[in-house]
Amino acid sequence: MLSDPAALALVARYRAGVVLVEDALAGATDADLDRRGPGTDDWCARQVVHHLADSETNSYVRLRRLIAEPAPTTIQGYDEAHWATVLHYDRPIEASLAVFRAVRAASGELLDTLVDADLVRTGVHSESGTYSLADWLAIYADHAEAHAAQIRAARATP
Repeated sequence: MLSDPAALALVARYRAGVVLVEDALAGATDADLDRRGPGTDDWCARQVVHHLADSETNSYVRLRRLIAEPAPTTIQGYDEAHWATVLHYDRPIEASLAVFRAVRAASGELLDTLVDADLVRTGVHSESGTYSLADWLAIYADHAEAHAAQIRAARATP
């Protein structure tokens, strides 16, 4: 089991991300989901939810590769903007929200089995270079928090 206080705090943030996103979406109408944030390039809440599902499924594979494969494993990047276009991020969000919840729950269970030595396992990200399990945890602990804030901002935009 992890004993590093910083890693344990990141695991707690990772778990809390689902609730933050769900709270940001609470009571959202279709109009709320389609309202863009204050920046001209900002995604609407609907697009963010689909992105979270796609990103989380990628993170699911990345985490498992970092744990199960000999280091350094390859961590493949992807073009998020392209995915948003070709995967039709204008569709209903329920299935993508369910995927986000389920994948976070499954990965959370796996995180509970880690030991501190696992945090230094590394891969090579195709876009950003060396990528450790500790990096994965920091990135994905922050990811849902940042997108929950993006959803709140978009919904608050007049």
